[in-house]
Amino acid sequence: MTTPQTELTIREFTPGDEAAFRRLNEEWIVRYFVLEPKDEASLADPQGTILDRGGRIFLAVRDNQAVGCCALLAIAPGEFEVAKMAVTESCQGAGIGRSLLERAITEARDSGAHRLYLETNRKLAAAIRLYESLGFRHIPPERIVPSPYARSNVSMERYLDGTA
Repeated sequence: MTTPQTELTIREFTPGDEAAFRRLNEEWIVRYFVLEPKDEASLADPQGTILDRGGRIFLAVRDNQAVGCCALLAIAPGEFEVAKMAVTESCQGAGIGRSLLERAITEARDSGAHRLYLETNRKLAAAIRLYESLGFRHIPPERIVPSPYARSNVSMERYLDGTA
């Protein structure tokens, strides 16, 4: 007997989501890397470090439980960094990351943004494949701005106006 798949909802961050946002991100960061000072700052105060600065946070919710998240950090006029993207380990491979990223891309475009940027690590091959499949391209080494994250060794971007 199979149980029906419960519906996934992608919604905006609301007050009270801070613990879920922290849990989802800590889970993957400590599995592969270590929490860095910039992680601590954004996870301790997503309202002040992301939302109050013009960013957005989306949560994937299934059975009233946050199972994924993705943030858009405002980095320049018309530009966002895709950051703090996470899907709880037990839900990976179900398309939740794709749904979150597609929503973030749509919302960024609808807000008038023309470019998305992200940083990741070569260790996260599945994430890199997802980014590539949704139009993100690797930034050439001569254009990479040094990251505040020690774990960052891949930089990617996607233009939202159709140019590469």
